[in-house]
Amino acid sequence: MKALILSGGHGTRLRPLTYSQQKQLIPVANKPVLFYAIEDVIEVGIREIGIIVGPNANMVREAVLREEWDAEIEFIHQGEPRGLAHAILVARDFLGDEDFVMYLGDNILREGIVGHKEHFEKGNYDASILLQEVPNPSQFGVVELSEDGKTIKRLVEKPKNPPSNLALVGIYFFKPVIHEAVRHIKPSWRNELEITDAIQWLIDHGYRVGWTKVTGWWKDTGKPEDLLDANRLILDDIETDIRIHTNARIHGRVVIGEGSEIDESTVIKGPVVIGRNVRIRNSYIGPYTSIGDNVVIENTEIEDSIILQDSEIRNAGRIVESLIGRGVKIINGTSHPLGRKLVVGDNSRIIL
Repeated sequence: MKALILSGGHGTRLRPLTYSQQKQLIPVANKPVLFYAIEDVIEVGIREIGIIVGPNANMVREAVLREEWDAEIEFIHQGEPRGLAHAILVARDFLGDEDFVMYLGDNILREGIVGHKEHFEKGNYDASILLQEVPNPSQFGVVELSEDGKTIKRLVEKPKNPPSNLALVGIYFFKPVIHEAVRHIKPSWRNELEITDAIQWLIDHGYRVGWTKVTGWWKDTGKPEDLLDANRLILDDIETDIRIHTNARIHGRVVIGEGSEIDESTVIKGPVVIGRNVRIRNSYIGPYTSIGDNVVIENTEIEDSIILQDSEIRNAGRIVESLIGRGVKIINGTSHPLGRKLVVGDNSRIIL
């Protein structure tokens, strides 16, 4: 089995951050979202991975190749994104005639995909999809099951009147017959080749399409609030790993990277992840905060936030539920400390 991981698109819902970086490279708990997908497919024994890239192809390639992976990785340029089924067309040469899993690179799945792969293989399905119950099914691709709940009757992309609350998670297992399906479908009203239409083609032509339900949490990290939510969920599972000596007051589960300097007047209340070569002075770092490498924080309270690498935050009062890009400078002028919620793009400068 091979893997096809999608890391293209423009990430418009995450602007301004995605004006200068690929959305799948935004870190959650100090790890790019894309890396969670790569780890999941390697965990199930897949050793050939194709990554679909688009506007920021070089950025994705450089980030992935900086790490050592127990797999061969090939980058496949999609150009203008024209739907998930189009990605399969573009990757035809890489995929060959082997089974494969297609994994949207902005998804994070706590339980991984081991059990879902086993279901696909043991059931000898032509395709198998992951589903989860959601409160807002009209925002997703949705399935309608048979009366006994065993088989899929139809799939609908973002329906106004959803037939169920079972949404497609964004992870799919396919046999090579899917290549025939994607060649036969037409662009949707969005002018995209929809994967839901390709799977529906399989159903309509008598192929076996199975499904499994996600039992743990799943996050589609397409919006700032989704990234912050995923950050909370992942930080809930961390274990303490402090690689420096510090007299800071530390409570709860905290990870601190090598080379960081945190003074005795700082309080850290976990779960918190702090990267390497971070300097923190006279500050409070509250629960569910991730701080990237080479960040400077002074005289500031930060809680429930993601701070990307190389940023500088001084005398900024209290910052909550915020997503701060790379190389950002936030400096307080004369205002009194107030609670602030921010989504700040890379290399910005804010004087409060």
